[in-house]
Amino acid sequence: MRIWSLHPKYLDSKGLVALWRETLLAQKVLDGKTKGYKNHPQLNRFKAATAPISYISSYLHSVCDEADRRGYNFDRNKILMPQDNSLPPMTVTSGQVKYEWQHLLNKLIVRDPKLYEEYKDRLNPALAPQFHEIDGEIEDWEIIF
Repeated sequence: MRIWSLHPKYLDSKGLVALWRETLLAQKVLDGKTKGYKNHPQLNRFKAATAPISYISSYLHSVCDEADRRGYNFDRNKILMPQDNSLPPMTVTSGQVKYEWQHLLNKLIVRDPKLYEEYKDRLNPALAPQFHEIDGEIEDWEIIF
């Protein structure tokens, strides 16, 4: 499971669809509707949020917004809560952002070389709207490949 801190606009089509499916699964986990993935490290930051379901729902709305922009048909009715723009952003460390950016580039070089060429020299990628970058190393919940 990968719930990117990066803005979903950078994902290739396979990555965006996977993000949608995996985040819907994360929503089920946070809502207590599944037995699997309960302790997945990617969920820790949402579990630690003051309103986990609100945050994961907000994240899903952002993914859906990107899908809409691309003309995809993701079912927004699967999101448990309406978009809440009043939530303060969660933090993500600069080391985590750098790690995720390189991880994504490594995927794109294989899956979508054109996107890779477009993004390879970008130094400061935008984050998903639910996140705010702070100084720091790779997050302790990250599984490094």
